[in-house]
Parts: sequence; C-alpha cells; structure tokens
Amino acid sequence: MAVSVKEVAAEAGVSVGTVSNVLNRPEVVSERTVAKVTAAIERLGFVRNDAARQLRAGHSRNFGLVVLDGRNPFFMDVTQGAQHRALENGYTVLMGSSDNSLTTEQQLLDLFDEQRVAGVLISPMHSDLSRLWKIREAGTPVVLVDRGSGDRSFSSVSVNDVEGGRIAVQHLVDLGRKKIAFVGGPQSIVQVQHRLEGAQSVIAGTAGTVLQHMPTRQLTVLEGRAAGERILAMDPAERPDGVFAANDLLALGILQALVMSGSLRVPQDIALVGYDNIDFAESAVVPITTVRQPAEEIGRTAVDVLLRESEAGADAVREQFVFTPKLVIRESTAGAGTAG
Repeated sequence: MAVSVKEVAAEAGVSVGTVSNVLNRPEVVSERTVAKVTAAIERLGFVRNDAARQLRAGHSRNFGLVVLDGRNPFFMDVTQGAQHRALENGYTVLMGSSDNSLTTEQQLLDLFDEQRVAGVLISPMHSDLSRLWKIREAGTPVVLVDRGSGDRSFSSVSVNDVEGGRIAVQHLVDLGRKKIAFVGGPQSIVQVQHRLEGAQSVIAGTAGTVLQHMPTRQLTVLEGRAAGERILAMDPAERPDGVFAANDLLALGILQALVMSGSLRVPQDIALVGYDNIDFAESAVVPITTVRQPAEEIGRTAVDVLLRESEAGADAVREQFVFTPKLVIRESTAGAGTAG
C-alpha cells in the first residue's frame, strides 16, 4: 500500500502542510525540518504522486506524440529524439501509433486530452486539422512532426519530401534507367504525395523516361513484397529497370521478392532506392540506397518548438523547420549503370 503524506508527517513529527512545503517549496522550510522530513520519506519509502498534483494545476509533465506507424524504425528514432529532449527539460513523451487510421488517431488525441498533456506532437493522417485547432484553442500547444503545415497555421518540423523524391529518381535517371516505378501509398499520406511529386518532376523534365505508380495500401515490408511479386509477374518489356519505394520498409519487401525469385538481379536488372535510412536498409542482403531523414533531430527539434510555444502562450510564433534530405548510395544502385 502506498505511503501517504499524512504518514510521513506523523513519522517526522510535523504537520501535513510542512511535508507539502518540503516537497514543493523547500526554500520556505528550515534546513533542520527538511532533513527530518527527508529522513522520514526515506524510512517509509514514500513516493510523491506528481500526476495528481500536476492535474490539479491543470496540466501534466507529459507530451503526447502520435506517429503514423509505431512499427517503422524511422518513427522510433523520431520518438527517441523527442524523448531525450523532453527528459532534459523535465518532461516525458507518451507515444501512440495511429497505424494509418484516422479513427485511431482521434482516439489517441482524445486520450491525450483527458490526460491533460502539456503539448501534442503529431504526424497527422490527413490535411483536415480541425481537431488540432480545437486542442490548441483549449490551451494545449500542437506541433506537426514529419510534415509541414501548408498554410503555416501550425508550427511544424519536417523534411522536404518533394526534394527527397526528386533526388531519388534523379539518381536512377543518372544511372540510365528509363522505366521507373514509384511504389507507395496510400496517397492520403502527405509525405507519400510529396515524394511522388518529386519523382514526377524529374520524369517530366527527362525525355525518354516513364514513371509508373504502383500504389500500396500500407508502407510495410509485406506490401513491398507484394509489389515485388507484381514486378516479377510483368512482361519483361514493361517491367521497370528502376524502383523508388516510398520508404525503406517497402524497399526491403521488394528486395526480398526479387532476391528470392533468383530471376532478377539488384542492381543489375532493377536498381532500387528506398526512403528514411533505417538501420535495416544498410544491413539488407543487398544494402539499399536510400534518402536520409534526420529522424532523431526531427524529434529533438519538435520538442524544442513545443517548449517555446508553450512558454509563449497566445503570443507564440508558428515556426516552420524544414530539413533537407540526403541521398545515401549503397549496393542496390552503386555501379549499376544502364540495365542490360
């Protein structure tokens, strides 16, 4: 059974109010009394209930974080960066995954609202941010993570995904690849839309190249493997010689399907580029060329922005941080040249 403040007071021979002052305002209590109460706390094993105290004050020391897919190592790295920065400032991060479900996203936001979190970090599913407006109007700051705000009405920390899509496909074009497939979906995810836009911009400006969009229901290894099977089943004359996957999990699935078939070689027959630079991409049987996003830095920066917005209150300036993605070349494209 938990030890109460009243029991600590009795053990130390002081009032409950004095124990409360030692816990919350030790500067108003004599050093001798602080020592007596501290000794009683240690003897009894008292643990203060900060959650109750903070809720009475109208807020907690927690930030709520909603990511698109908690199984994706990219979002785990974002969470790690956010958690480290939050702890440095006396906060913790409560992470929930929407699993690309708008219903789940709303449930998580409702729960965070009930917990009176000190702020919300979120990678939202869609462009409708009306629920986030209500949260902020109620006094809880909100920062978008891994996607921009569009109209700049919310602070955001993101990566230029249009540029990321552009450099991925430009790399394939520079290798002489003419028939390129973009594998990724659903397109309701803004990041997927932007990566596709970047890919399309390169093809539109390069004569003799075509881009085929192969949509997926999710951004998972299994969906990537299914896409790889579809590529294998294509007529050789129509089959792509370059593939840009919307994330590394898809790229891993595609690579698995191609390698297991034994009939197509990566990168000789099909050059492959992923996105995110997760550890699994580097350790794959054929290490995967990818577009790097600074995941942990995104998480850290998002917490910094949230803290500033919380301190500024109604006077907060909506900050927009946009990181530039970088191409990381590995064996899935390195030395591929023109497919033969």
